[in-house]
Amino acid sequence: MATCIDEREDKAPMHGDILEAIFSHVPLIHLVSASHVSHEWKRAISTSLRYVNPAKPWLTVHIQSPRAPHVTATFAFDPRSREWFEIHAPSPNHITALRASHSTLLYMLSPREFTFSLDPLRLTWHHARPPRVWRTDPIVARVGSHIILAGGACDFEDEPLAVEAYDPESLAWLRCEPMPEILKGSTASTWLAVAVSGDKMHVTEKKSGVTYSFDCGTMTWQGPYNLRPSENVFYCVTGTIRGRLMVAGLVGDAENVKEVKLWEVKGELGLGLRYWCEEIGAIPKEMVVRLVMGEGDCCCCCWGVVGSIEVHWVGDYVYFQNRMEMEMVVCEVVNGRCEWWSVRNVAGNDVSRMGRMVFCGGHVGLEDLKRAIKDNCTFVEKK
Repeated sequence: MATCIDEREDKAPMHGDILEAIFSHVPLIHLVSASHVSHEWKRAISTSLRYVNPAKPWLTVHIQSPRAPHVTATFAFDPRSREWFEIHAPSPNHITALRASHSTLLYMLSPREFTFSLDPLRLTWHHARPPRVWRTDPIVARVGSHIILAGGACDFEDEPLAVEAYDPESLAWLRCEPMPEILKGSTASTWLAVAVSGDKMHVTEKKSGVTYSFDCGTMTWQGPYNLRPSENVFYCVTGTIRGRLMVAGLVGDAENVKEVKLWEVKGELGLGLRYWCEEIGAIPKEMVVRLVMGEGDCCCCCWGVVGSIEVHWVGDYVYFQNRMEMEMVVCEVVNGRCEWWSVRNVAGNDVSRMGRMVFCGGHVGLEDLKRAIKDNCTFVEKK
Protein backbone atom coordinates (compact mmCIF):
# COMPACT_ATOMS: atom_id res chain seq x y z
CA MET A 1 0.00 0.00 0.00
CA ALA A 2 2.82 2.39 0.90
CA THR A 3 4.43 1.76 -2.46
CA CYS A 4 1.22 2.62 -4.30
CA ILE A 5 0.84 5.86 -2.34
CA ASP A 6 4.44 6.81 -3.08
CA GLU A 7 3.90 6.21 -6.79
CA ARG A 8 0.74 8.33 -6.81
CA GLU A 9 2.54 11.13 -4.93
CA ASP A 10 5.47 11.02 -7.37
CA LYS A 11 3.07 11.49 -10.27
CA ALA A 12 0.96 14.19 -8.64
CA PRO A 13 0.97 17.18 -11.00
CA MET A 14 1.97 20.68 -9.94
CA HIS A 15 -0.81 23.24 -9.90
CA GLY A 16 -0.70 25.67 -12.83
CA ASP A 17 -0.11 28.76 -10.70
CA ILE A 18 2.95 27.14 -9.10
CA LEU A 19 4.38 26.30 -12.51
CA GLU A 20 3.70 29.83 -13.74
CA ALA A 21 5.57 31.29 -10.75
CA ILE A 22 8.51 28.92 -11.32
CA PHE A 23 8.73 29.67 -15.04
CA SER A 24 8.73 33.41 -14.34
CA HIS A 25 12.25 32.95 -12.90
CA VAL A 26 13.55 30.82 -15.79
CA PRO A 27 15.51 32.57 -18.59
CA LEU A 28 13.54 32.77 -21.82
CA ILE A 29 15.96 30.58 -23.78
CA HIS A 30 15.47 27.70 -21.31
CA LEU A 31 11.69 27.92 -21.70
CA VAL A 32 12.04 26.69 -25.29
CA SER A 33 12.90 23.14 -24.24
CA ALA A 34 10.56 23.30 -21.23
CA SER A 35 7.62 24.09 -23.52
CA HIS A 36 8.02 20.65 -25.14
CA VAL A 37 7.72 18.66 -21.88
CA SER A 38 3.92 18.52 -21.82
CA HIS A 39 0.78 20.43 -22.81
CA GLU A 40 0.40 21.52 -19.18
CA TRP A 41 3.89 23.01 -19.10
CA LYS A 42 3.34 24.70 -22.46
CA ARG A 43 0.14 26.33 -21.17
CA ALA A 44 1.83 27.38 -17.92
CA ILE A 45 4.74 28.95 -19.83
CA SER A 46 2.34 30.83 -22.11
CA THR A 47 0.37 32.15 -19.11
CA SER A 48 3.53 33.04 -17.20
CA LEU A 49 4.91 35.03 -20.16
CA ARG A 50 1.59 36.78 -20.64
CA TYR A 51 0.71 37.72 -17.07
CA VAL A 52 3.58 37.04 -14.62
CA ASN A 53 6.92 37.96 -16.23
CA PRO A 54 6.55 38.86 -19.93
CA ALA A 55 9.32 38.57 -22.49
CA LYS A 56 11.30 41.82 -22.77
CA PRO A 57 13.40 43.29 -25.59
CA TRP A 58 16.97 42.07 -25.74
CA LEU A 59 20.06 44.24 -26.05
CA THR A 60 22.52 42.73 -28.53
CA VAL A 61 26.22 43.57 -28.82
CA HIS A 62 28.11 42.69 -31.98
CA ILE A 63 31.91 42.59 -31.89
CA GLN A 64 33.53 42.85 -35.32
CA SER A 65 37.21 42.39 -36.06
CA PRO A 66 38.71 45.56 -37.61
CA ARG A 67 41.03 43.52 -39.82
CA ALA A 68 38.60 40.75 -40.80
CA PRO A 69 35.01 42.09 -41.05
CA HIS A 70 33.61 38.59 -41.56
CA VAL A 71 34.77 37.62 -38.05
CA THR A 72 32.07 38.65 -35.58
CA ALA A 73 30.89 37.64 -32.12
CA THR A 74 27.38 38.34 -30.87
CA PHE A 75 26.23 38.70 -27.26
CA ALA A 76 22.71 39.32 -25.97
CA PHE A 77 21.39 40.62 -22.67
CA ASP A 78 17.91 39.57 -21.57
CA PRO A 79 16.60 42.08 -18.97
CA ARG A 80 13.80 39.69 -18.03
CA SER A 81 16.27 37.35 -16.36
CA ARG A 82 19.24 39.77 -16.34
CA GLU A 83 21.35 37.11 -18.04
CA TRP A 84 23.92 37.40 -20.83
CA PHE A 85 24.20 34.89 -23.68
CA GLU A 86 26.67 34.45 -26.48
CA ILE A 87 24.88 33.64 -29.72
CA HIS A 88 26.53 31.27 -32.17
CA ALA A 89 24.70 31.52 -35.48
CA PRO A 90 25.39 31.01 -39.18
CA SER A 91 26.93 34.37 -39.95
CA PRO A 92 26.34 36.39 -43.13
CA ASN A 93 29.43 37.26 -45.08
CA HIS A 94 30.13 40.69 -43.60
CA ILE A 95 32.34 42.49 -46.08
CA THR A 96 32.21 45.93 -44.50
CA ALA A 97 31.67 47.58 -41.13
CA LEU A 98 28.55 46.77 -39.13
CA ARG A 99 26.56 49.80 -37.97
CA ALA A 100 23.47 50.36 -35.88
CA SER A 101 20.90 53.12 -35.94
CA HIS A 102 18.80 54.26 -32.95
CA SER A 103 19.43 50.83 -31.40
CA THR A 104 16.96 48.86 -33.53
CA LEU A 105 18.36 48.65 -37.06
CA LEU A 106 21.58 46.87 -37.98
CA TYR A 107 23.07 47.58 -41.40
CA MET A 108 26.13 47.61 -43.66
CA LEU A 109 26.80 50.16 -46.38
CA SER A 110 29.32 49.92 -49.20
CA PRO A 111 29.60 51.44 -52.70
CA ARG A 112 28.23 48.15 -54.03
CA GLU A 113 25.37 47.37 -51.65
CA PHE A 114 23.14 48.42 -48.76
CA THR A 115 22.42 45.50 -46.42
CA PHE A 116 20.14 45.68 -43.39
CA SER A 117 18.41 43.46 -40.87
CA LEU A 118 15.12 44.05 -39.06
CA ASP A 119 15.14 40.60 -37.46
CA PRO A 120 15.49 40.87 -33.62
CA LEU A 121 18.23 38.20 -33.67
CA ARG A 122 19.70 39.47 -36.98
CA LEU A 123 19.29 36.11 -38.73
CA THR A 124 17.59 37.53 -41.84
CA TRP A 125 19.31 40.13 -44.01
CA HIS A 126 17.94 42.22 -46.88
CA HIS A 127 20.14 43.29 -49.78
CA ALA A 128 19.55 46.43 -51.82
CA ARG A 129 21.31 48.61 -54.34
CA PRO A 130 23.39 51.38 -52.73
CA PRO A 131 21.87 54.86 -52.42
CA ARG A 132 22.51 57.40 -55.17
CA VAL A 133 24.74 59.53 -52.91
CA TRP A 134 27.73 57.79 -51.35
CA ARG A 135 27.85 58.24 -47.57
CA THR A 136 30.34 57.29 -44.87
CA ASP A 137 28.45 58.11 -41.64
CA PRO A 138 24.76 58.79 -42.38
CA ILE A 139 21.69 58.97 -40.19
CA VAL A 140 19.78 55.73 -40.83
CA ALA A 141 16.35 54.86 -39.47
CA ARG A 142 13.34 52.72 -40.23
CA VAL A 143 10.31 54.99 -40.42
CA GLY A 144 7.08 53.19 -41.22
CA SER A 145 7.77 50.95 -44.22
CA HIS A 146 10.77 52.96 -45.43
CA ILE A 147 14.47 53.01 -44.53
CA ILE A 148 15.68 56.63 -44.42
CA LEU A 149 19.30 57.63 -45.08
CA ALA A 150 20.20 61.26 -44.40
CA GLY A 151 23.45 63.25 -44.47
CA GLY A 152 26.83 61.69 -43.74
CA ALA A 153 28.01 62.18 -47.32
CA CYS A 154 31.66 62.14 -48.37
CA ASP A 155 33.47 65.46 -48.70
CA PHE A 156 33.66 65.16 -52.49
CA GLU A 157 29.88 64.77 -52.85
CA ASP A 158 27.92 67.77 -54.18
CA GLU A 159 24.92 67.01 -51.94
CA PRO A 160 26.09 66.65 -48.32
CA LEU A 161 22.52 67.18 -47.05
CA ALA A 162 20.91 64.63 -49.38
CA VAL A 163 18.10 62.42 -48.02
CA GLU A 164 16.97 59.18 -49.64
CA ALA A 165 14.25 56.70 -48.69
CA TYR A 166 14.41 53.00 -49.57
CA ASP A 167 11.09 51.29 -50.28
CA PRO A 168 11.42 47.51 -49.61
CA GLU A 169 8.30 46.80 -51.67
CA SER A 170 9.37 48.51 -54.89
CA LEU A 171 13.09 47.99 -54.16
CA ALA A 172 13.63 51.62 -55.19
CA TRP A 173 15.35 54.64 -53.67
CA LEU A 174 13.27 57.81 -53.45
CA ARG A 175 14.78 61.30 -53.38
CA CYS A 176 13.48 63.45 -50.51
CA GLU A 177 13.82 67.02 -49.32
CA PRO A 178 17.42 67.64 -48.17
CA MET A 179 18.31 68.12 -44.52
CA PRO A 180 18.02 71.71 -43.18
CA GLU A 181 20.97 73.91 -44.13
CA ILE A 182 21.73 74.67 -40.46
CA LEU A 183 22.83 71.03 -40.01
CA LYS A 184 25.37 71.17 -42.84
CA GLY A 185 28.35 71.14 -40.48
CA SER A 186 27.11 68.21 -38.41
CA THR A 187 25.21 65.82 -40.66
CA ALA A 188 27.13 62.72 -39.52
CA SER A 189 25.56 60.32 -37.02
CA THR A 190 28.53 61.02 -34.73
CA TRP A 191 27.06 64.46 -33.95
CA LEU A 192 23.37 63.72 -34.32
CA ALA A 193 20.92 61.57 -32.36
CA VAL A 194 17.97 59.98 -34.14
CA ALA A 195 14.62 58.88 -32.73
CA VAL A 196 11.54 57.53 -34.48
CA SER A 197 8.01 58.21 -33.27
CA GLY A 198 5.12 57.16 -35.49
CA ASP A 199 5.78 58.31 -39.05
CA LYS A 200 8.37 60.90 -38.03
CA MET A 201 12.14 60.75 -37.62
CA HIS A 202 13.54 63.27 -35.12
CA VAL A 203 17.16 64.34 -35.61
CA THR A 204 18.84 66.14 -32.70
CA GLU A 205 22.19 67.92 -32.60
CA LYS A 206 23.72 66.48 -29.42
CA LYS A 207 25.44 69.63 -28.12
CA SER A 208 22.70 72.20 -28.71
CA GLY A 209 19.53 70.11 -28.59
CA VAL A 210 18.34 71.68 -31.86
CA THR A 211 15.93 69.19 -33.42
CA TYR A 212 14.31 68.78 -36.82
CA SER A 213 11.60 66.25 -37.69
CA PHE A 214 11.35 64.39 -40.99
CA ASP A 215 7.76 63.50 -41.92
CA CYS A 216 7.78 60.22 -43.85
CA GLY A 217 4.28 60.91 -45.16
CA THR A 218 5.21 64.13 -46.95
CA MET A 219 8.96 63.41 -47.17
CA THR A 220 9.66 66.90 -45.80
CA TRP A 221 11.38 68.45 -42.78
CA GLN A 222 9.78 70.44 -39.95
CA GLY A 223 11.40 72.53 -37.23
CA PRO A 224 13.61 73.64 -35.65
CA TYR A 225 12.64 72.69 -32.09
CA ASN A 226 14.69 73.15 -28.96
CA LEU A 227 14.82 69.86 -27.03
CA ARG A 228 17.60 70.87 -24.65
CA PRO A 229 15.69 70.59 -21.34
CA SER A 230 17.64 73.41 -19.60
CA GLU A 231 20.65 75.66 -20.07
CA ASN A 232 22.85 73.50 -17.82
CA VAL A 233 22.44 70.46 -20.10
CA PHE A 234 25.49 70.41 -22.37
CA TYR A 235 24.97 67.06 -24.12
CA CYS A 236 21.67 65.38 -24.96
CA VAL A 237 20.44 62.34 -26.87
CA THR A 238 16.88 61.65 -28.00
CA GLY A 239 15.08 58.32 -28.14
CA THR A 240 11.63 56.81 -27.74
CA ILE A 241 9.88 54.65 -25.16
CA ARG A 242 6.51 53.20 -26.19
CA GLY A 243 6.29 55.78 -28.95
CA ARG A 244 6.94 58.71 -26.58
CA LEU A 245 9.81 61.05 -27.43
CA MET A 246 12.44 61.15 -24.66
CA VAL A 247 15.66 63.05 -23.93
CA ALA A 248 18.68 61.83 -21.97
CA GLY A 249 21.04 64.63 -20.95
CA LEU A 250 24.32 65.32 -19.16
CA VAL A 251 24.10 68.20 -16.69
CA GLY A 252 27.12 70.41 -15.88
CA ASP A 253 29.99 70.73 -18.31
CA ALA A 254 32.58 68.55 -20.00
CA GLU A 255 34.98 68.83 -17.04
CA ASN A 256 32.38 68.26 -14.35
CA VAL A 257 29.36 66.08 -15.12
CA LYS A 258 27.06 66.67 -12.16
CA GLU A 259 24.01 64.66 -13.17
CA VAL A 260 22.59 62.45 -15.90
CA LYS A 261 18.83 62.84 -16.29
CA LEU A 262 15.93 61.57 -18.34
CA TRP A 263 13.05 63.71 -19.62
CA GLU A 264 9.86 63.02 -21.55
CA VAL A 265 8.83 65.45 -24.29
CA LYS A 266 5.26 66.46 -23.54
CA GLY A 267 2.85 68.08 -25.96
CA GLU A 268 3.49 67.79 -29.68
CA LEU A 269 6.20 69.06 -31.97
CA GLY A 270 4.77 71.10 -34.80
CA LEU A 271 4.03 74.55 -36.11
CA GLY A 272 2.20 76.57 -33.46
CA LEU A 273 1.99 73.61 -31.06
CA ARG A 274 3.21 73.68 -27.47
CA TYR A 275 5.78 71.21 -26.14
CA TRP A 276 8.01 70.96 -23.09
CA CYS A 277 10.41 68.53 -21.38
CA GLU A 278 9.26 66.94 -18.12
CA GLU A 279 11.88 65.26 -15.93
CA ILE A 280 11.10 61.66 -15.02
CA GLY A 281 14.32 60.55 -13.33
CA ALA A 282 18.05 60.96 -12.67
CA ILE A 283 20.83 58.39 -12.41
CA PRO A 284 21.85 57.90 -8.75
CA LYS A 285 24.98 59.87 -7.94
CA GLU A 286 27.20 56.84 -7.30
CA MET A 287 26.25 55.41 -10.70
CA VAL A 288 27.07 58.73 -12.41
CA VAL A 289 30.56 58.61 -10.92
CA ARG A 290 31.14 55.07 -12.22
CA LEU A 291 29.65 55.88 -15.63
CA VAL A 292 31.77 59.00 -16.18
CA MET A 293 34.97 58.21 -14.31
CA GLY A 294 34.89 54.42 -14.15
CA GLU A 295 37.26 52.80 -11.70
CA GLY A 296 39.89 55.51 -11.95
CA ASP A 297 40.74 58.05 -9.29
CA CYS A 298 40.41 61.11 -11.49
CA CYS A 299 37.77 63.50 -10.18
CA CYS A 300 36.95 65.08 -13.51
CA CYS A 301 36.24 64.05 -17.05
CA CYS A 302 37.09 65.41 -20.48
CA TRP A 303 35.34 65.58 -23.83
CA GLY A 304 37.00 62.31 -24.81
CA VAL A 305 35.26 60.51 -21.96
CA VAL A 306 31.92 62.25 -22.51
CA GLY A 307 32.12 61.36 -26.20
CA SER A 308 32.56 57.72 -25.28
CA ILE A 309 29.24 57.62 -23.38
CA GLU A 310 26.51 56.15 -25.54
CA VAL A 311 22.77 55.83 -24.94
CA HIS A 312 20.78 52.90 -26.34
CA TRP A 313 16.98 52.82 -26.32
CA VAL A 314 15.43 49.35 -26.44
CA GLY A 315 11.78 48.90 -25.50
CA ASP A 316 11.16 50.28 -22.00
CA TYR A 317 14.89 50.28 -21.25
CA VAL A 318 17.59 52.93 -21.61
CA TYR A 319 21.19 51.69 -21.47
CA PHE A 320 24.00 54.12 -20.66
CA GLN A 321 27.34 52.70 -21.76
CA ASN A 322 30.83 54.14 -21.41
CA ARG A 323 32.88 52.28 -24.01
CA MET A 324 35.93 52.64 -21.78
CA GLU A 325 34.27 50.74 -18.92
CA MET A 326 32.75 47.29 -18.32
CA GLU A 327 29.63 48.46 -16.49
CA MET A 328 26.37 49.73 -17.99
CA VAL A 329 23.75 51.77 -16.16
CA VAL A 330 20.21 50.64 -16.97
CA CYS A 331 16.96 52.55 -16.60
CA GLU A 332 13.65 50.71 -16.82
CA VAL A 333 10.74 53.09 -17.27
CA VAL A 334 7.69 51.68 -15.48
CA ASN A 335 4.46 53.70 -15.45
CA GLY A 336 6.38 56.90 -16.12
CA ARG A 337 8.90 56.28 -13.33
CA CYS A 338 12.55 55.23 -13.52
CA GLU A 339 14.05 52.16 -11.89
CA TRP A 340 17.86 52.22 -11.98
CA TRP A 341 20.35 49.37 -11.79
CA SER A 342 23.67 48.42 -13.30
CA VAL A 343 24.93 45.39 -15.19
CA ARG A 344 28.36 44.25 -16.25
CA ASN A 345 28.89 44.24 -20.01
CA VAL A 346 30.38 40.78 -20.54
CA ALA A 347 31.16 41.69 -24.15
CA GLY A 348 33.31 44.65 -23.13
CA ASN A 349 36.60 42.92 -22.36
CA ASP A 350 40.02 44.14 -23.43
CA VAL A 351 40.00 42.02 -26.60
CA SER A 352 36.57 43.17 -27.77
CA ARG A 353 37.45 46.81 -27.15
CA MET A 354 40.08 46.46 -29.87
CA GLY A 355 37.29 45.60 -32.31
CA ARG A 356 34.16 47.35 -33.46
CA MET A 357 31.43 47.18 -30.81
CA VAL A 358 27.93 47.73 -32.19
CA PHE A 359 24.84 47.88 -29.95
CA CYS A 360 21.41 46.96 -31.22
CA GLY A 361 18.21 45.46 -29.84
CA GLY A 362 14.67 44.31 -30.39
CA HIS A 363 11.80 42.29 -28.98
CA VAL A 364 12.66 38.59 -28.74
CA GLY A 365 9.86 36.14 -28.04
CA LEU A 366 9.67 32.39 -27.53
CA GLU A 367 8.78 31.79 -31.19
CA ASP A 368 11.81 33.83 -32.31
CA LEU A 369 14.07 31.58 -30.23
CA LYS A 370 12.43 28.42 -31.56
CA ARG A 371 13.07 29.56 -35.13
CA ALA A 372 16.66 30.50 -34.26
CA ILE A 373 17.37 27.08 -32.74
CA LYS A 374 15.78 25.44 -35.79
CA ASP A 375 18.23 27.47 -37.92
CA ASN A 376 21.17 25.96 -35.98
CA CYS A 377 21.71 28.82 -33.55
CA THR A 378 23.05 28.05 -30.09
CA PHE A 379 22.89 30.21 -26.96
CA VAL A 380 25.64 29.92 -24.36
CA GLU A 381 25.08 31.53 -20.96
CA LYS A 382 27.85 33.96 -19.97
CA LYS A 383 28.78 35.12 -16.49
